[in-house]
Amino acid sequence: MNPPILEISTLFADAAEPASFPQTVLRYSNTRWAEKLGLDLDDATAWIRHFGLFESLPDNLETPLALRYHGHQFHVYNPDLGDGRGFLFAQLKDDKGRLLDLGTKGSGQTRWSRQGDGRLTLKGGVREVLAATYLEALGVNTSKIFSLIETGEDLHRNDEPSPTRSAVMVRLNHSHLRFGTFQRAAYFDDTEAMVALIRHIIQHYYPDCEDEALGKATPALFERISAATARMIGQWMSVGFVHGVMNTDNFNITGETFDFGPWRFLEKSDPNFTAAYFDGQGLYRFGRQPTQGVWALQQLGGAMSLVAEADDLSAAMKVYEPTYQESFAAHTMALIGVQRSQTLRDDLLFLQDFYAWMTESGAIWPQVFFDWFGGEASAARAKSSPQAALYETEAFAKVRSAIEARSPDRPDRLDHAYFQAARPVDLIIENVEALWAPIADADNWDPFNEHLAHMEQARQAYDWPAA
Repeated sequence: MNPPILEISTLFADAAEPASFPQTVLRYSNTRWAEKLGLDLDDATAWIRHFGLFESLPDNLETPLALRYHGHQFHVYNPDLGDGRGFLFAQLKDDKGRLLDLGTKGSGQTRWSRQGDGRLTLKGGVREVLAATYLEALGVNTSKIFSLIETGEDLHRNDEPSPTRSAVMVRLNHSHLRFGTFQRAAYFDDTEAMVALIRHIIQHYYPDCEDEALGKATPALFERISAATARMIGQWMSVGFVHGVMNTDNFNITGETFDFGPWRFLEKSDPNFTAAYFDGQGLYRFGRQPTQGVWALQQLGGAMSLVAEADDLSAAMKVYEPTYQESFAAHTMALIGVQRSQTLRDDLLFLQDFYAWMTESGAIWPQVFFDWFGGEASAARAKSSPQAALYETEAFAKVRSAIEARSPDRPDRLDHAYFQAARPVDLIIENVEALWAPIADADNWDPFNEHLAHMEQARQAYDWPAA
């Protein structure tokens, strides 16, 4: 396969050289997705050869590419960005024929590294494996971590006890093209690059947007990206995920969760919760994520106005709000395991009461969804919950009635072993730290692997449509 990215590589990428590491120890491999990609990786040696030493995959990129892009970081425009500690390593097709990227993190310096060392801490890699796996288990559109390899270097960081261990990670995405990729072309007033980028994306990701007239194709593409972004953020809000750093270089064209840094999953509902310690103004706080999605798309639309009419782009973006509402409602109902109302309005009225109770009661977020999965079919399970007393309060009565009035969706799923336990798998920060501690202290990976297995059990129990 001739990787499609080569079509635009001279405009948006630079050759990159992988770092040489003192050691390569495979710590995590995503064999399920390797099979979907048709990769024959039969042992740790094969994984390390390709994803630690970066021997090219057959008929793929011979030289990795560090992508160029710009972006707004906390609403301040930065033209000095690009892949500073990663590169695009390969492009493949999955078992559905979709184009996917394998990109790295921690693979060494590139021309865009600025003052960075191009490395990734092992703890950072562990955190991202956990977060992406949990998001996938909860049915959220997300990047998947493909491999994590420990590399034997001592790194110094301000936000971790140092020296700390190092790693190189490979991430699987449908695309690593970002909103900031468009922004870079617009910044340089480079119409040729913008046209090439838009045509490339339509051809390989959104072929239904194809039109000889770029003035029509571009708004159509923008509408599709706006809808994909809205669906993703609706899913975030239903699972209590806080991305942490919603800069425009951290949004991609296919609406996948990726490049999350100081992420959190809410233990309790709190619209004002901020994940990043350096986000002093709460710009990316949990409750503001839908609004920030709008802002990021406005920047994308502004960049696209280089080749399309602003009014047409503005009209295309109107898809965002209804798509967000539909995603938020649909995913919340799916997580509760009950069927939808006849109208979106009725669903949203229920959600207003449901999430208001979640916030006011201080209920444990993942526990509520676990206890009431299947609605009335789980009433007996809810009585034995660690927070059963909350469900007997007057404040919960209206919410309980609304849940129990809804028909269960595929209630046979309650027979799965996952729903026989007293507690669900979760990923609150205290548990993340508890999983890291045995790795740091005794190189004990058992709790980490057990938690991954529990999350995989949850994914199978929910039985989401194939990603």
